Amino acid sequence: MKTHFYDNAWHAGTGAELSATSSTNNQEIWRGNAAAQEQVNAAIESARAGFKTWSRTPYGEREAIVKRYQEVLKSRQDEIAATIALDVGKPLWEAKTEAGAMVGKIDLSISSYQQRTGTNVQEGAAFTTALTHRPHGVMIVLGPYNFPGHLPNGHIVPALLAGNTIVHKPSEYTPLVGQLLIECMAEAGFPKGVINLTQGDGLTGMMLTKHEDVDGVLFTGSTRTGIALHKQFAGQPGKMLALEMGGNNPLIVYQNKDHKAAVYHTIQSAFITSGQRCTCSRRLIVVDDAQGHAYVDALTKGLSGITAALPQDNGNAFMGPVVHNRIADQLMIAQDSLIKGGAKELVRMQRPSNDYALLTPGLLDVSAVPDIEDEELFGPMLQLYWANDLDHAIDMANDTRFGLSAGMFTDNDDSWNEFYTRIRAGIVNRNRPLTGASGGAPFGGVGMSGNHRASAFYAADYCAYPMASMLDSVATVPENLGPGLLL
Repeated sequence: MKTHFYDNAWHAGTGAELSATSSTNNQEIWRGNAAAQEQVNAAIESARAGFKTWSRTPYGEREAIVKRYQEVLKSRQDEIAATIALDVGKPLWEAKTEAGAMVGKIDLSISSYQQRTGTNVQEGAAFTTALTHRPHGVMIVLGPYNFPGHLPNGHIVPALLAGNTIVHKPSEYTPLVGQLLIECMAEAGFPKGVINLTQGDGLTGMMLTKHEDVDGVLFTGSTRTGIALHKQFAGQPGKMLALEMGGNNPLIVYQNKDHKAAVYHTIQSAFITSGQRCTCSRRLIVVDDAQGHAYVDALTKGLSGITAALPQDNGNAFMGPVVHNRIADQLMIAQDSLIKGGAKELVRMQRPSNDYALLTPGLLDVSAVPDIEDEELFGPMLQLYWANDLDHAIDMANDTRFGLSAGMFTDNDDSWNEFYTRIRAGIVNRNRPLTGASGGAPFGGVGMSGNHRASAFYAADYCAYPMASMLDSVATVPENLGPGLLL
C-alpha cells in the first residue's frame, strides 16, 4: 500500500508493518509499512530540492496556492470530519468543528504572516533600511493524535507561507487523517517537493529529526517526546525547534456564586474531547468553605448529565472514546493507583467494555493522597484538591513543572487580580473554560509545556527569521571621512 508522499508521488514503505485500529470497535482501519531510512532520506531530499524554488517563489504566489488548499479543505470538509471521527473516535459534531478550524487556519495564518513577518522598507536621506524575513528550509512536522488535522495544519500552513518545505509525520494512531491532509495539499497543486509525508512510529520520527539535512522540527505532543527532542538538539542552535507539549493544568474555584455556570465551564474545561486536549484542566483546586463544597456537590451531580458514547451510536454525544485501547488501559490503571493511594471516589471513571476505548467522566478527591506525581493524565479524569484559602490555592496551582493553561472561576475582582498576578502559565482565563483557545492569539506555555515558541497566531515567528538590511544602489564616499581616516 502506497502511504508515503514525496517527489509529488505516492510510494510504498519498506519499514516495519504497521496498522491502526478504531477506538470505537477495535477493528483495523489502516495498514501499511512504516518509512524505512530510504523513504526518510527520499522525503527529505525531495523537500530540499523543492525548497530551492519554493523559497524563491514570490509570496503572492505562495499565498495563492495556500488559498487553493483552503478551497480544497472546504470542498472536502465532510470527508475530513468523517475521517477524524473514524481515526480518533470524536463525536461527529466535534470532528466537524476540527475540520472547520482547518479551513479557518488559512486566513489566520495569512494575517499572522503579514503582521509579524512581513516586509518593512524605510527610505532614508542617505540609504534605505529594510526588514524582510527568510524561511529556514526543510521543516519536520510531527503531529499529535488528539487533533490530527488541525494541529499539524497549524504548523504546516505558516511554514509554507514563509517559504519552507515540509515533511509531515502523523501520529501512528491517526495515519488516515495525516494521509488525507497531504492528499488535499496535493490537490491544491503545491509544486514538487514542497509537501511530503512519511508514516511511522517513534523510530521513523527519530530518523527524521536526526537527519543532518533538516533545518527545524515543529512538534506537538507529549512532554516525554518533547524533552527527548530538546536533548537531541542540544548544541545545534542553527536548527529551529518549536515544542508544544502538555500541561498539568490547574483550575481554581473561589467566591463563585453561580454554581451552575461554574459546573458548565468546568465540564468544558476538563472533559471536552474526552479530556484529550493539552489545555484541559487536570487539577481542580477549591477553597474549603461552604461555597466551595456547594460547588463540588453541584459538579458531582452535573457529571451525570454528560453523555459519553461511540460516534456510530450517538454522533451528538458530548464525549467519544479516547484514541486507543492502550490509552484507555493506562488511564484505568492510573485511576486504580490513585484510589489505592487514598483518593476518594466522587465519580468513578468507568469503562463500559474492553472491546473499545470509551470512558465515562471521573472525579477523584486526591487531597489525602501523598506525593502525587506531577504528570498529565490525558483523559477524562479530574483530580480535586482542597485549599485552605486563596493564597494556598495559588501556591498549589503553581506547584507543577508545567505551565500551559490555568483558570479561575470567581466573582471577586481582587481575588482574580491576585491569581492573575501570581499564576505561571501561557494561557490564563477567568470564568471561561481553559480549552478552546483563540487562533487569533498566541498558544503556548512555559516550563515543561513548551520552549517559549508559542504557536497559533505566533507560529509565523518560528517559521521565518528576520533579515535586517541597509541598502544603497551604489557605494559612495562621504564628504567627511571622520577622525583618523585619510583616503
